Amino acid sequence: MNKHYSVLMSVYDAENPVNLRQSIDSIKSQDFPASEIVLVIDGPINAGLTEVINSYPEIKRIQLPNNLGLGGALNEGLKHVSYDIVARMDSDDIASPSRMGKQFAKMIEGYDLISAPIWEFNESTSNIIGKRDVPCSQDEIISYSHKRNPFNHPCVMFRKSAVEAAGGYSSDYLYFEDYDLWVRMLKNGAKAMNLSEPLLYMRTDEGMYLRRGGKKYASVMLNFHKHLLNTGWTTKKEYITGALPHAIVCVMPEFIRRVVYRRLHKKH
Repeated sequence: MNKHYSVLMSVYDAENPVNLRQSIDSIKSQDFPASEIVLVIDGPINAGLTEVINSYPEIKRIQLPNNLGLGGALNEGLKHVSYDIVARMDSDDIASPSRMGKQFAKMIEGYDLISAPIWEFNESTSNIIGKRDVPCSQDEIISYSHKRNPFNHPCVMFRKSAVEAAGGYSSDYLYFEDYDLWVRMLKNGAKAMNLSEPLLYMRTDEGMYLRRGGKKYASVMLNFHKHLLNTGWTTKKEYITGALPHAIVCVMPEFIRRVVYRRLHKKH
C-alpha cells in the first residue's frame, strides 16, 4: 500500500513567525508523518519568516515573485507536490497529532475529499472559543453546500488528481475560492466525507469578525451564491433562505455579528 502524502502550505508577509513555527512543528509531530511538506512563499516576506523557514531545510520551498493570494499560491504549489494525496494546512493553525493518519486512513478507501470539524482558539489551544462543525456523509455534504461551505479548508485532505480534474482553485470568487472548488469537485463526481472528530486548531482573533463582514464581503458573497444559483447548483428558495440572511449578518454592526458567529460556532 502506498503510504505517501504531501502537505501543502502557503505563507505571505503578514504571517507571524511564531505562528508559522508552531504550525510546521504540528505537522512534523504527526503520528503518521508526511512524506513531504511543500511551502509556497507567496511574494516577498520579512526576515523573521525567512529565518523560520530556513530552520527547516527539508521543506520544499516554492518562491513566488509576487503575491498571488491563497488560491493562486495553492495552484502553484500543486504543481510541485510529489503525491496524489495532499493535506492542506494554513500557516497559523495547529494540527492535532492524529489528524493526518485518521484522514489518510479514509482517503485510501477511495475518497477524493475529506475534512473534519475544527476548534477555534485565541492565543493558546487551551483557550477554545468556538467549534466549526461540518456535515459528514456525501448526501449531507451536497445538501449543505447549497447554502454554506461544507468543508473546513484548513483541515482538508484531497486528491490532487480530483482537484485538477475540476479545474483547480479559481480566482473568480474572492474569499470563496475553496467553496467554489468543492462545488466543482462534487459536480464532477468526487467522493467526499467529513470525519466527526475535530482534528485541527484554527487560530482566531477579534479581527476575524471584521473580515467576515462589511458591504464588500456581503456583495462578494451574494455574487458567489448567485453563481451557484445560475449554474443550477442551488434553488431560488435556497438562495433566499441561505445567502440573503448571511448578507444581513455581514452588514450588521461588528458587535452583533460577533454574537451571531459565536452562537453558530459555540463549543459543544
